[in-house]
Amino acid sequence: MGLRIGAQAPSPLKVDFKLSFIAEEQKTPEDTIIPFDGFEVYIDPESAPYVEDVTVDFVDGLMGSGFKIESAHKLPPHLSGPMVEKVQAVIDTQINPAVASHGGHISLIDVKDHVVYVQLGGGCQGCGMADVTLKQGIETAIKEAVPEITEIYDVTDHVDGKNPYYQPSK
Repeated sequence: MGLRIGAQAPSPLKVDFKLSFIAEEQKTPEDTIIPFDGFEVYIDPESAPYVEDVTVDFVDGLMGSGFKIESAHKLPPHLSGPMVEKVQAVIDTQINPAVASHGGHISLIDVKDHVVYVQLGGGCQGCGMADVTLKQGIETAIKEAVPEITEIYDVTDHVDGKNPYYQPSK
């Protein structure tokens, strides 16, 4: 019947989007409905603030085709500069695509004195392999791309969260 766009912010620096097709019985009276060329887009009230300034495009490229969501969401002013941009680019292009297969995501929290602070979310939060992911994946990729980085710290509360201890679907 339509397309639902959902969003949540696992940290103040990152917004995760989710697209799904919905049936008639899945719409709610609280949804914001946006008519669009032959179908409707549904947005739940919790997601509305995050999807206010997004663009959704269908892309067809070498890695396959699908929907791409771009947000006007920017990093806070204290997270700026060439080093921050390089670290964020590594997270966006190398790290998050790799951990997404396990339902995880990594958010940049801060960069101070050549030290990077990250937060692990989704399936990475509480995972028994989080330290291995940090040391062999995240740290290796960031230090290779940004040699001036000396350390990477995980500031995640691995005990709390909506989806700790990822379990694959059956």
